[in-house]
Amino acid sequence: MTKNEIFKLISEYIAEGFEIKIADITLEAKLYEDLDLDSIDAIDLIVKLQELTKEKIAPEKFKKVRTISDVVDVVYEIIKK
Repeated sequence: MTKNEIFKLISEYIAEGFEIKIADITLEAKLYEDLDLDSIDAIDLIVKLQELTKEKIAPEKFKKVRTISDVVDVVYEIIKK
């Protein structure tokens, strides 16, 4: 799976799951500031990503995530193993 494919899947999930306009979801979008996600939303996102990767995502990997691009990178690293 490419980073673009991962971005598309994550964008669709965020748009549907958090009722955010797909146009607002860019690689540079900040999860908390731009997309207005909170800590509960972040947990929901991690659960969805774990379904996508079929692996548990360590919390420390997600602590440094600030943008959609960061999320894509974390998922890509897990998938390419």
